[in-house]
Amino acid sequence: MRASRLLSLLLLLQTRGRMTATEIADELEVSVRTVYRDVEALSAAGVPVYADRGPLGGYRLLDGYRTRLNGLTVEEASSLFLAGLPGPAAELGLADFAAAAELKLLAALPPEPRSHAARMRERFHLDVPGWYRGADEAPFLTEVAEAVWEERVLRLRYRRWGPTEVERLLHPYGLVLKGGSWYLAAACSGTVRTYRVGRIIEAEVLSERFERPQDFDLAEFWREFAAEFASRMYTAEAVVRLAPGAEDLFRFTVGQDVVDKALANGLPEPGGWTRLTLPIESVTHARWLFLRMGVLVEVLEPAELRALMAEAVADLSRLYGTAPEDDSGAAAHGP
Repeated sequence: MRASRLLSLLLLLQTRGRMTATEIADELEVSVRTVYRDVEALSAAGVPVYADRGPLGGYRLLDGYRTRLNGLTVEEASSLFLAGLPGPAAELGLADFAAAAELKLLAALPPEPRSHAARMRERFHLDVPGWYRGADEAPFLTEVAEAVWEERVLRLRYRRWGPTEVERLLHPYGLVLKGGSWYLAAACSGTVRTYRVGRIIEAEVLSERFERPQDFDLAEFWREFAAEFASRMYTAEAVVRLAPGAEDLFRFTVGQDVVDKALANGLPEPGGWTRLTLPIESVTHARWLFLRMGVLVEVLEPAELRALMAEAVADLSRLYGTAPEDDSGAAAHGP
């Protein structure tokens, strides 16, 4: 608590210049005697705080002295205000603290980076989830975050893929926000797994504590998990012909990374078409994806997928080959 107050005192003097003990006390909501002690503590720590005597006196820093935070370049300072934290911080119940931290950061910056950072905040806003997928509802995110921060055992009831529900006792190590969805990295029976927070049905933070492994690296764990997930997700390959000019729609339908890698190794075909080989999750999933492309994609391999596409097209032909029926069951006819 005192360390935070000392930092606030230092930033106040750095931002505002000379201040009286009374002004500092009012700003920090402490007594004047506490201000005297804090100034002595800063001086003992090597911070050049000086007292000017007289009616216009007060405390000030040695001219030219600034904290190490001022080593930030204009670009670095500006980038901090594109971190996308306000929304996630609010979800974690930390909105007020994030706002206070942002203000402190602005106050600690010298004029030029401060000006650029302020303009960045005014002109750019991050909204991470895509248009066709909203952020997960995660009603127990606050409880999960508390368990992560306090290193407390978490008891939860969890809905797995499908109708199955399970109960788990977890040692929560960290939270990851991915595409609008929160994921919990937690140890269960000694094995670290991931849990989608939006699938938690009940959560209880227990009084029992656990010791988080000092060598656990959340970022590295997530990178390895994401790579493994991608390798498990794609179980087969498909060979297709893509119509000219359909690249952007194909990226939107299948995924930009997958399509870009396939295009990099694509083979030209007559009429401007391109032959591509790309990974697929399954033939049934690929059928659903490729049907969305209509006649802009032709499946060549595997034979099973081509047969499924032909079967789907035949079903569509039968469905749309006759006039729709009215409420009485008779075919509707135009005038």
